[in-house]
Amino acid sequence: MLKETKEGILLEIFVSPNAKKNEIVGINEWRKRLDIKIKAPPVEGKANKEIVKFLSKYFGDVEIVSGEKSQKKTILIKNKSLKEVEDIIKKVI
Repeated sequence: MLKETKEGILLEIFVSPNAKKNEIVGINEWRKRLDIKIKAPPVEGKANKEIVKFLSKYFGDVEIVSGEKSQKKTILIKNKSLKEVEDIIKKVI
């Protein structure tokens, strides 16, 4: 779910679009990903923009590095240590 690289921390997520509200649901043990619900529909990149905006509230500088057209995405979190990211996730879920 989390991997440290020289660019930053890679976070694997599973996204459910068209939700009632934006929220981090928890850890999906089966998929080994952070489960996230997003209000935006998966049309014309709207959900991806919403994901970046939503996750940046928690982690700061983030970008989607893979899975732009999939529910399974990998997010790059910049300027945070692995420990900082783990602590934020524990507080949120």
